[in-house]
Amino acid sequence: MRLTPGHAREVDLARVDLFDLDLYSSGDPHLVWDVMRAKAPLHHQVLPDGREFWSVTRYDDVCRVLGDHRSFSSERGTVVTHLGVDDVAAGKLLTSTDPPRHTQVRRAIGTKLTARAVASWRDRIRRGIVRFLKPALDGGVFDLAERAHRLPMIVAGPLLGIPERDWDELVQLTAMVTAPSDPHFQLGSEAATLAISHHELVTYVTEWVKRRRSAGGGDGSLLDHLMNVRVGDAKLTDEEIALDGYSILLGANVTTPHSVSGTVLALAERPEQFTKVKADLSLVPNLVEEGLRWTSAACNFMRYAVSDTQIGGGVVPARGAVVAWIGSANRDESHFTDPHEFDVTRNASRQIAFGFGPHYCIGAPLARTTLQIFFDELLRTFGSIDLAGEPQHLRSYFIAGMTHLPVIAKK
Repeated sequence: MRLTPGHAREVDLARVDLFDLDLYSSGDPHLVWDVMRAKAPLHHQVLPDGREFWSVTRYDDVCRVLGDHRSFSSERGTVVTHLGVDDVAAGKLLTSTDPPRHTQVRRAIGTKLTARAVASWRDRIRRGIVRFLKPALDGGVFDLAERAHRLPMIVAGPLLGIPERDWDELVQLTAMVTAPSDPHFQLGSEAATLAISHHELVTYVTEWVKRRRSAGGGDGSLLDHLMNVRVGDAKLTDEEIALDGYSILLGANVTTPHSVSGTVLALAERPEQFTKVKADLSLVPNLVEEGLRWTSAACNFMRYAVSDTQIGGGVVPARGAVVAWIGSANRDESHFTDPHEFDVTRNASRQIAFGFGPHYCIGAPLARTTLQIFFDELLRTFGSIDLAGEPQHLRSYFIAGMTHLPVIAKK
């Protein structure tokens, strides 16, 4: 999707289709969200097949939907690609489980992903990023978005315990889950793409666990840690390990590559912002937070109302699906001054690109550290970044990202 909106225009909310994939691949959803925040903070849409959902677009409403599990449950599914089909993994997959079970499992898994734990990986992460940037040193055209899909596995693959020979396959499968309608990743129909990718990812983790158990030992990786997690008096079941391993793989490969590409695009289009950070590398953490706000790679999450619930000036009926638009919340003018301006000096620490509430991204410390090291290396290595062609945006209403971003990085 366009990250810099075009000129303001009339938007007929009665005709808006938030499931129109063209809106995200070649359209301008930020203009639509601007109007929704102002005129329809609770928006209702019925799809041609009869499925319906309510949308919230204001920052405070989005935080409430994501943060209040007693009113808005995760246990029927949390991503819009599954709208209308209850999640068969509810109560077992971490992302589709409400507290208190969610809190117990998250706490046990998260000990390996705290900011303190991630700090010990900084040197390894930096080596991976230096390796990633090396092909750009020749001054030729470097397709950052295409290559960035592999960046999370370069960083997280060794931490997860996944051999390099499997990285490309897993990157492809996770992209199929998050953008099943994009021609770069689609296999048959959207439904078929989702089914194939989900099955293959869960099977991969299941087989990984079997091999590790038969080998009789581990290497301290994150997937090894999953095998030893105890919640109360019991270990996770093999099914829970497979599902949560799938979720961690998915999370690792979603936010980081698209945040990298979107932020680099913003810097290439605003060379004065690039120059400002290069002259003062203490601004890199600011740049990362502003980039997360600006890109909002996971641009929405879904919940289901537990009972009739008032929000956004209206009522969501019991069992109604509610889509919380993070991409809109992070451009809410009541919380971010000049929200459609990309400003590396902005304090954007209140951005919610990693979500909000109980389901705040468990991998956020790793993603944030990776982004900070990436932009530190990029700015130390290169003197400018120029676009070498038009970006190509991902065809997805769940992930705001790009499939192609040709750039030339000059030393």
